[in-house]
Amino acid sequence: MRIRLDIAYDGSQFRGWARQPGLRSVQGTLEAAVARVLGGEPRLVVAGRTDAGVHATGQVAHLDLDGSQVDRLMARSGRRDAASGTPPEPAARLAARLRGVLGAYADVTVRASSVAPAGFDARFSAVWRRYAYRVADSVSGYDPLERLRTTTVRADLDVDEMDAAARSLIGLHDFAAYCKPRDEATTIRTLLEFDWHRAEDGVLVANVKADAFCHSMVRALVGACVAVGEGRLDVPDVAAIRDGRERVPEIKVLAARGLTLTAVGYPADDQLAARADQTRARRDRE
Repeated sequence: MRIRLDIAYDGSQFRGWARQPGLRSVQGTLEAAVARVLGGEPRLVVAGRTDAGVHATGQVAHLDLDGSQVDRLMARSGRRDAASGTPPEPAARLAARLRGVLGAYADVTVRASSVAPAGFDARFSAVWRRYAYRVADSVSGYDPLERLRTTTVRADLDVDEMDAAARSLIGLHDFAAYCKPRDEATTIRTLLEFDWHRAEDGVLVANVKADAFCHSMVRALVGACVAVGEGRLDVPDVAAIRDGRERVPEIKVLAARGLTLTAVGYPADDQLAARADQTRARRDRE
């Protein structure tokens, strides 16, 4: 049985999503919780591996359960449901059991769990990922209650110029200038949406959506727009830098604390398997 998990976390005290020996990670924490509930050696497959310090409100992962784990989950669900007279819902109840193991005020939680549709793969079936990035400037001021998810820039940022710069980058391009290079990995991505606005609290918020992101891409794109907002770069410069396909010192990769994965998009259920096959084939070619 394949289970879809919808996950949220405060990344401040994690060394990223991926399991790492001797270090606290989101994957490691969740897999340990699943093992306590169901036994075995669970392995989660995630839609997007976030870096150290990056948060998530809309992360998605999947988990494959073997027969003994399914039996264990259904048996426990059945005992609980007998008291209320409602039919057992083992997959849906998994999230509640995991929340109990993680704790009432944990920095990671499973918001929901469900039986995944046929062909679903949290990573390879995804068609887009969406992030938000929060920046507090001299206009918005500093809110200590938001310090763990907001980056502070000591300047009066021009949000209109930042928005214009962001929109100029949309489309299918090579984003090598905005990615941390990795051997034999492509930096060609389709940036579907990129825009800025001031929220009600005055904080500047970037909306960034793409088919996929290369390493540090969102934080570098945000850094380029901040440079425009400060007046250090002009709007046309950000696209010119992109087209140059080389990292430049004018672009700072902003802190992870301001970045949150907010949503992952998937096609209709009857297209999930085909999408996963297509993505795997492309990754193999890369």
